[in-house]
Amino acid sequence: MIISASRRTDVPAFFSEWFFQKIAAGFCRVKNPYNPNQISTISLKPEDVDAIVFWSKNPAPIMPRLKELDARGFRYYFQFTLNGYARELESGVPTLGERISAFLELSDALGPRRVVWRYDPIIISDKTGHDFHREMFSSLCEKLAGRTTRVMTSLVEYYRKTERNFAKLDGFHFDKNAARDPRTDGLLEDMAKTARGSGMEMFTCAQERDYSEIGVKPGACVDAGLINEIWGTSLPTVKDKGQRKFCRCSVSRDIGTNGTCLAACAYCYAGHAANKG
Repeated sequence: MIISASRRTDVPAFFSEWFFQKIAAGFCRVKNPYNPNQISTISLKPEDVDAIVFWSKNPAPIMPRLKELDARGFRYYFQFTLNGYARELESGVPTLGERISAFLELSDALGPRRVVWRYDPIIISDKTGHDFHREMFSSLCEKLAGRTTRVMTSLVEYYRKTERNFAKLDGFHFDKNAARDPRTDGLLEDMAKTARGSGMEMFTCAQERDYSEIGVKPGACVDAGLINEIWGTSLPTVKDKGQRKFCRCSVSRDIGTNGTCLAACAYCYAGHAANKG
């Protein structure tokens, strides 16, 4: 069983103490996000957990305690989101410089294969246009070269929740048709080339279109194949049917709760604490 911690909230940033309490207990209870009356008990015993996938924009709070997971024999890796957006889009995260430092420190501790970079999602607007992303991505690639081997990306999905959050932002004009703009293909192709030049392979996350012809392969974030590569396991690479239609992630159990994240990202699909209720 793979544990996802978590698509629904930033466990490393905001709930690391809770997480280690549950590790000590050997289990946690999680509500079904679509039916809160349905509660599942999920084992967190090392013998039941094949690997843990952490998702975070700021893993610094959990990093001092990762050796506790090592001592218990857990396998784990990180999906680390590092975008470089302005505070209007990511109001509850540390500065970009602080997060880059955390990325480098985490990679030094775990190795580059266990820290997957997420430049995700790509939002095209009058303030974050194609050239913004081209320059920001290139700058981040320079800083992260040798510290990761994979970068995940996607174009932002305009769910109703996302559109409501974007509508509250003054001075932004978002391009909902960016996926059909040839300039976006050019951007992704340039990003893939830049990534390769920095020793990284670029993958898409849950995209309907296959961009392989321009150098960006479809990828998985919870990736049993990657776990097998790193640790020599033989986990089945079965797609998780409970995720979005074009998601290629392997089957996992998510232990987070929607509506609890304090990062307050305007583009969040799960919802954050500022919007709760």
